[in-house]
Amino acid sequence: MRSKQLVTGAPGTYVVVLDAGDRVLDELTRFARSSGIGTASVTAIGGLSSATLAYFDVDTKQYQDIPVDEQVEVLTMTGVLVGDDEPQMHLHAVLGRHDGTTRGGHLRAGLVRPTLEVMITESPPHLVRRHDPDSGLPLIDLDAWETGRSS
Repeated sequence: MRSKQLVTGAPGTYVVVLDAGDRVLDELTRFARSSGIGTASVTAIGGLSSATLAYFDVDTKQYQDIPVDEQVEVLTMTGVLVGDDEPQMHLHAVLGRHDGTTRGGHLRAGLVRPTLEVMITESPPHLVRRHDPDSGLPLIDLDAWETGRSS
């Protein structure tokens, strides 16, 4: 993994390049922790030799795994980084297969091959996410946004 900060100050923008054999979530979490990034948006393109996607079942509040055991192109990957103390990635991906069909869902695991080019843009400090008990997901807290903007 290699990285460079493109825009300094707040909010910062970073490019992270993952290499063949890198585990996507492990490397991006390690990068976020070492860089001190709290909340950020994430986008990426590249390729994976295998992945585990998942579908979130709203009724059970559980993820159902979708294994992808083949070389795929990352047509799009987008999501958020959440948490100052222990960063967590929440990424969605659309993966292109050799025949032009796709698989999509929440990225639970991915092994890079040949590369993954990632853009990480920090969110303003007053944009926070809070655990929503109804969905079980961290959602944007608009009340915190308004309070942060007025201070």
